[in-house]
Formats: sequence, C-alpha cells, structure tokens
Amino acid sequence: MKKKREEMSTLFLFNLLLTLTVSINVAYGGGNSQDQNPFTPKAYVSRYWDRHVRNTFPKPSFLLSKASPLTAADTASFTNLAATNTLSTRLPEFCSAAHLLCFPEVRPSLEKHTEDENFQTYDDGQNFTNYGTNRAGGIDTFKNYSNDLFSTPVNDFRRYSRGAAGHQETFTGYASDTNVADQSFNTYGTNTAGGSGEFKNYSSNSNVPNLRFTTYSDFTAGRTQSFSRYSEDGNSGGQTFQSYGKNSAGAENDFTGYGTNSNVATSGFTNYGKGGAIPNDTFTNYGVDMNVPEITFKSYADGTHGGSESFANYRDQSNVGDDSFQSYAKNTKEGTQVDFKNYGNSANPGSDTFKGYAKGAEGDHKVGFTGYGVNTNATFKDYAKEGVSFASYNTSSSSSTVGGSLVKRWVEPGKFFRESMLKEGTVMAMPDIRDKMPQRSFLPRSILVKLPFSSSKIEELKSVFKVSDNSSMEKMMMESLGECDRAPSVGEIKRCVGSVEDMIDFANSVLGHNVGVWTTENVNGFSKNVMVGRVKGMNGGKVTKSVSCHQSLFPYLLYYCHSVPKVRVYEADLLDPESKAKINHGIAICHLDTSAWSPTHGAFVALGSGPGQIEVCHWIFENDMTWTIAE
Repeated sequence: MKKKREEMSTLFLFNLLLTLTVSINVAYGGGNSQDQNPFTPKAYVSRYWDRHVRNTFPKPSFLLSKASPLTAADTASFTNLAATNTLSTRLPEFCSAAHLLCFPEVRPSLEKHTEDENFQTYDDGQNFTNYGTNRAGGIDTFKNYSNDLFSTPVNDFRRYSRGAAGHQETFTGYASDTNVADQSFNTYGTNTAGGSGEFKNYSSNSNVPNLRFTTYSDFTAGRTQSFSRYSEDGNSGGQTFQSYGKNSAGAENDFTGYGTNSNVATSGFTNYGKGGAIPNDTFTNYGVDMNVPEITFKSYADGTHGGSESFANYRDQSNVGDDSFQSYAKNTKEGTQVDFKNYGNSANPGSDTFKGYAKGAEGDHKVGFTGYGVNTNATFKDYAKEGVSFASYNTSSSSSTVGGSLVKRWVEPGKFFRESMLKEGTVMAMPDIRDKMPQRSFLPRSILVKLPFSSSKIEELKSVFKVSDNSSMEKMMMESLGECDRAPSVGEIKRCVGSVEDMIDFANSVLGHNVGVWTTENVNGFSKNVMVGRVKGMNGGKVTKSVSCHQSLFPYLLYYCHSVPKVRVYEADLLDPESKAKINHGIAICHLDTSAWSPTHGAFVALGSGPGQIEVCHWIFENDMTWTIAE
C-alpha cells in the first residue's frame, strides 16, 4: 500500500511538472523563446556551469550550444518514456526534437517495377525492391545519388534485377561525399543470365561508409560486375561481400581503382565465387596508397572449376595493412589460375596470411607470385606445394624510404608539427580541421541516465533506436561502446560523456573547479597555408595536464574524454599569409611524452623520428576541445 502511494505521489509530481513547463512555454511564446524558460535543458546547463566552474571567465558558448534543444515539456515527456522503456514508440519525434542521428526505417516493399528507371540527384532512405526483377533487357541508372557531406544515406537494394536476362544497372557518382552511408544489396542480380552491373565513382570521399553485398550475383550465367573508383579517398568504414558470385558460370568481376587513398578501410570477401565455373576476377590498383587497409578473403573461389583470379598492383605503396586469405582457391578443379603480380609492395611493412591456400586443388592449377611482398610479413600455412610458383618474391620486413608524396597521402600536411613552429611569422600548412561527423546534440542528463550504455547492453540500445543488425549504425555504436568500455591505458583517466553536465564533472574530477575549455575559433584557413601571429602559452607556457575530448559516432552527441599528462597548450592568432589579416584563433596542444605511442603513428610518418624521441603538436579541430586549469 505504501509503495502504491509513493508511485501515485511520483506520478502526481511528474504531471505537475509537466503542467508547469507547458504553462511556462505558453507564457514565453513557445519554441522561439524556450531558452528563457528556466526548465529547458539549455537553461539548466547554464546554471550547472555557474555552480561547478569557479571563475569569472565568459561561459563557452561553443560548448553550451551543444546542449539539448528540447523544450521543457518535451524533456519531461521523453524522460517519462525513457523511464518506462517506451521511447522507441516515439522515436522519429524524439530524434527530430532532440537533434539526434537516427536512420530512417527502410520497410519491405512488394511493389514491382518493370520499366527502365533513371535516378538522378536522388535522396536517401529508400527501399529498392523488385527493381528489374525478371526483366528481359533494359537498364536502370543511378547518377549523383545521395551526394552530400552532411547526409547519412540509408538505402536497401533487395531482390534487385533478380531472375533478369541481359538487364543492366549503372551506379555513377553514387553516395559520394556522404557521412556514415549505409548501403545494403541483398540477393542482387541473383539467378540472372547475362547483363551487367557497373559501380563507378561509388562512395568516394565518404566518411565511415558501410557497404554490404549479400548473396550478390548468385547462380548467374555470364553476368559481369565492375567496380571502378569505388570507395576512393574514404575515411574508415568498410565493405563486405558475402556469397558474392557463388555458384555462377562465366561470371566476370573487375575491381579497378578500389579503395585508393582511403584511410583505415576494411574489406571482407566470404564465399566469394565459391563453386563457380570459369570465373574471371581481376583486382587492379586495389588498395593503392591506402593507409592501414584490412582485407579478408575467406573461402574465396573455393571449389571453382577453371577460370582465373588476378591481383595486379594490389595494396601497392600502402602504409602497413593486413590481408588474410583463408581457404583461398581450395579444392579447385580443372586448371584454375591465380596470379599475384606486384602484390603488397607497401611502403611500410604489412602482413599477409595464407592458410589452406589452393589446398586440395585438382587438375593443372597454377598459383603465381611475381614481384610479391616487398616490405611484407607473409605467412603461408597448409598450402598446396604443387602448382605454386614464386618469382621475385621478397619478404623483407625493413621499411623502404617513404617519399614526401606518399606521406602527404597518408598524413595530411600540417596535421602534426613540432613545437618550434609555434612562433610568430611561421608559415605552415593548416589541415582540414572541419568537423565531418554528423551534427547532433547532447541529451539531457535526465534522459541519458535512463538509457543503457555498454557493449553488454547493445541489444537494448538497438531496440531503443531501432537499429538493424549488421547496419552501419550498429557497427559505429559497437565501436564507440568498445572504446568507452576499454580499460584505460597506464596513467590515463577516461570517460565517455553524453551530456554537458557529465563533461563538466569529468573535467572537475581531473583538473578541479577553476577550469576553462578551448577550441579553435573557426575553420578559416583549412587546407591552406596560414601564418602564425601572436602566440600565448596557457598557464604561462608551463608543462601541465589537460583533458581532451573527441567526438565518437553515436545516435546522440558523445565525447570520449581523457586526461593528457605532460603537455603544453597554446593559443595563437592565425593570419592570411598574403594580407596578414587575422582569419582564425587556433588552439594547439603539444604532447611532450610520446614514448607510449605506436611507431607507425601518423605523427612519426609525417615528422620522422619515433616514440619518445620528439614532442608532437596538433591543432584542436572543429568541435573537439581541450580543458585546462584557468589562469
């Protein structure tokens, strides 16, 4: 009885608060005046700063602007939904009002499309189901589709061109310059006869793309697929090909200029071409000039009859990277030919693992390695001893001399620099400091504390935000949660924060209450040369510690914050080198102890030297920030 009275009392208080906040919203004229309402998250955060930061410096508008834009009434309503685990019932309204990153639901469609289609400058959130199904001839074209740096295109191609004869699809300029693109191709081109699919300039310059091909071109006869300039100049993300071209006859797949100049991208090929007859796959300029590519081939061309697989200029001049070939060309029959030419000539050592390679192959199979493996650490385990030839094969693990042009591809000019460059009159390159993350806001702490947050509760989180299995949203959430769950490094203090209040609390716990938070003023001068003007060392230029906070990909604004010992932090006016006019006010941090950094860290690639031998400085990028003890 007592418990029931307590529940009724709580409900009464909540309804009273809701009534008051609605009344105040009306009194202040609603949304345009909500910042004046003392019950809004923004107003609360401003008061929280006053109580927990003990100095008279101006409040950091760039930080407080990231507080939740929810009205007081919406905050109370969504808090109640989160408390009762029913927030997903109003997810679209919640995501819109709270300014979150939520992918649209791509619902199944039973529509049939029997005519040629031409999609140009098309938006995202589309389900392409039964396009070109059972068509005889015809062509569908996608041109300039989902191209926007600040878009998060989500598209699903299901049963596309299935059972067709001679049907063609072309994707040109598709999903270029996008952010967190999520593209899924399921049973695409399955059971077709002839026809072709062409991907040209697909997902170029994209940030964290997730591209999935599942049961793509299965059981086809004479179908060709070409990937040209696919996922070039991208950042992170990856592509997976599962059961691609499986059990097909005379299939041709051509990857040209795939992943060139991309940064830390992954590709996975599982059951690719398995059980096919006379396949012809070529990988030319695949992964060239990439930074840390990760490529996995599992059961690739397993059990095929005849055909050829060719790798030319594969992972050429890339920076380290790893390839894994498991059960590659295993149990092949009737003279399958595999040729690796100029493979793995990376500028810094990478690693390749071949396990069960061509094992159990029958007939006159040939596997040739020509000009393979300069600067690679290769392992061959349990592979066929006959029919495999090595010519000009080099497994040297010593690094070659890296030219300046390659360094520029892997590490943007100006991203790292020495402390001595922070002096008035120095002209230096400014990297692209623009924030390329999707724009989001923090959550109010009242909502945040009611949501699950750990890798062990990923299914609960997926349910709240309606996240699909194997989607890019699931992948980025898992990666962010994994980093947040990771034990801190030696001497590190870390915390992931999803509200302004949590960030203030963490900074207070490390630095005390007399703190300031800083970021570079704007993005002017990015990707150009700038001149350093007046320079001032914070805390008198003394060695100090700071708290740095970097964005993580998540539905709401999430920062990974950690203590950074032994640093010097500087503020500097940045000038136009020609006019000498001030164009920016930069914040730079110099790490004095780099002994725990990896030898392959981009700073050492760009500056030379190695861990513990030099200090390394960098600018604070847009929407990143560093906290210091206030002077």
